[in-house]
Amino acid sequence: MVVNPSAPIGPWDRKPTPTGQLIVDFARGQLPAIVDTGLNIVHVRDVAEGHLLAAERGRVGERYILGHSNMTLAQIVAELAEITGRPAPRLRLPYAAAWTAGAVSTAIATFITRRPPAVALEAVRMSRRRMFFDAAKAVRELGLPQTPARAAFEDAVAWFEEKGLIPKSRRRNVAWASR
Repeated sequence: MVVNPSAPIGPWDRKPTPTGQLIVDFARGQLPAIVDTGLNIVHVRDVAEGHLLAAERGRVGERYILGHSNMTLAQIVAELAEITGRPAPRLRLPYAAAWTAGAVSTAIATFITRRPPAVALEAVRMSRRRMFFDAAKAVRELGLPQTPARAAFEDAVAWFEEKGLIPKSRRRNVAWASR
């Protein structure tokens, strides 16, 4: 069987992953604009539990989407704004403008700075379509937990704060370890 996590969010995101980097960029005030896209958000603990449940209860030859909440990027940054006390970006870039920014940023990173681009062209390309999924099969057949997306964002923000990757939030005091 195969398990396919959607966009995991939560603590212990050391690198961080692209979804974790979105949270870090937002919390640092480095997300000046958004595009019209969306992701299926799932708490990273639910993903870990989903892997164990699949090994225990999954059927051979089946695929299971480990996901939870379909959210637009506007909804995601609104949630992060409530949690961190930072304003959500108001500027919405059309795809063509985002693609141009990604192409220029990626070229500069590749040929001049040799550092990760500020706007990765591949991320812009992926944003062209909303990555919405239905995890009902995993919930029904495996018993996949469905932790609210808000809790995943709160846990991620608290963990990034604790590790010093983002400034302390202005509006809330949630400790991820207490969950």
